[in-house]
Amino acid sequence: MPNGEKIRSDEFRVGGHDWRLECYPNGLTGNRGFVSLYLTHASHAKTGDATARLQFSILDQSCWEPSCTKFSDDYYRFSDTHGPHLSWGFGNFIEHEDLDKEKHLKDDRLMIMCDVTVAGLRADDDDDHAVAEVEPASPPFDLHGPDGQAIWNTEKPDLEIEAGGETFPVHRRVLEARSPVFKADLSLAGGAAKLRIDDMDADVCKALLRFFYDEIPGTELLENAGMAERLLIAANRYKVEKLKHICEKALLPSVSLSSVADTLALAERHHCPELREACVRFLSSRDNIVALAETDGFEKMKKDCPSALLELLVK
Repeated sequence: MPNGEKIRSDEFRVGGHDWRLECYPNGLTGNRGFVSLYLTHASHAKTGDATARLQFSILDQSCWEPSCTKFSDDYYRFSDTHGPHLSWGFGNFIEHEDLDKEKHLKDDRLMIMCDVTVAGLRADDDDDHAVAEVEPASPPFDLHGPDGQAIWNTEKPDLEIEAGGETFPVHRRVLEARSPVFKADLSLAGGAAKLRIDDMDADVCKALLRFFYDEIPGTELLENAGMAERLLIAANRYKVEKLKHICEKALLPSVSLSSVADTLALAERHHCPELREACVRFLSSRDNIVALAETDGFEKMKKDCPSALLELLVK
């Protein structure tokens, strides 16, 4: 193909938007002697602007591992507000002379892996496995009085939360400010003085409520008897994104051969992109995926995480 001509991939969906990879085998105009790679926002006319971070890798086909990787240091806004900026990538991704015929061009095929991280999932997105990063929302109103004192230091509790056989006195305003789910539940309950939470043990409920009162869970608590997993589930249930992110971070070092299948299922079920990526990265090692295939965890992955398994097989 001459310089300036491109090959387009099929469209794929991430974060509620459609994307397409564009490859210029002999370089985009002005990049002669290079392979040029670009990500294009293909559904902008339908889905609007998007903010994303990307990583391109050329696969070494002798071992099916990335050999040449380039990525964006920050997020890029795909928008046409100030002119058409719907593509981003690398005009000089790799020089022709750096391509190895056996590793990169086996059977005259160049295999490219594209990882896309979209900031903020669209509300109508039905792709459960799209990666998104969400900034924790601030409370909708101030929880401090005119004197700067937190309301829980100046006002008596006006609500009781019952969970796991224990009862916790709390402030209705605090729960409404910290969690949109609690706010909705309390609205449905009217002026009830007690709210019962089913399917949550007392220790998790206590940690969740303490977080509402500005107490960050410590490492010792999160490492205790699966607390990080259970608290993450509670944080996801009540849409407390900051706490969910703390629990997700706490689980990253624990990814191992014995835990990766359960952890990946947890990450997919509760939309934890960073934890999912850590599991996929662990399993991207040929030794690790081969070892997992000899355990029950592989069957669990086939059942609970088919998209991740397919992604690994492609890699």
